[in-house]
Amino acid sequence: MTNVLPDRRVEHDWTPRTIPENVTWGDGFYCESAQSFLHFKGRREPAVELGEHVSIYAASQFAVGEKGHVKIGDFTLLVGALLTCETSIEIGSHCLISWGTGIADSDFHPVAAAQRRIDAEALAPFYEGKPARPIEAVKARPVKIGNNVWIGMNAIVLKGVTIGDNSIIAAGAVVTKDVPPNTVVAGNPARFAKRLTE
Repeated sequence: MTNVLPDRRVEHDWTPRTIPENVTWGDGFYCESAQSFLHFKGRREPAVELGEHVSIYAASQFAVGEKGHVKIGDFTLLVGALLTCETSIEIGSHCLISWGTGIADSDFHPVAAAQRRIDAEALAPFYEGKPARPIEAVKARPVKIGNNVWIGMNAIVLKGVTIGDNSIIAAGAVVTKDVPPNTVVAGNPARFAKRLTE
């Protein structure tokens, strides 16, 4: 059972947009709107794999680049989350991803000032003399989120981070380093707050 129709439109959706052909899902998949794939450019087969009973609500966005791959486990819930993926984002089962959460596996722009200037010119739609983007200077590393992880409202998970099973990321935390299993982290940058017992 799913609310996605055979033509890949979402039942009762306000937009005629369809879910891309290289997005797969298991039984019980729920998607509030195909608008969640507005910024989807993935070319991999599949580019997004959604498990059973995954729920995507309220303006969640899958901004997946041409080579990006997103995999989400069973019973995971996303509400207003932004996934920006150039390489790989993997989210386990039974995860709760809250409003305003950002998960990014790339810097998406160079760090060096001169290269950022070139990148800004390259991205200007109507600039006639635009240079090629300095993509080789952009750093990207996979993100892996374990099972039963709760990520609070407006948290940010950055490139290269692994979050262990059963952990909690507090609202507004900025996660730049790995989080062990059964751990609560909070703050900017995110730091250990407490150990969870089973």
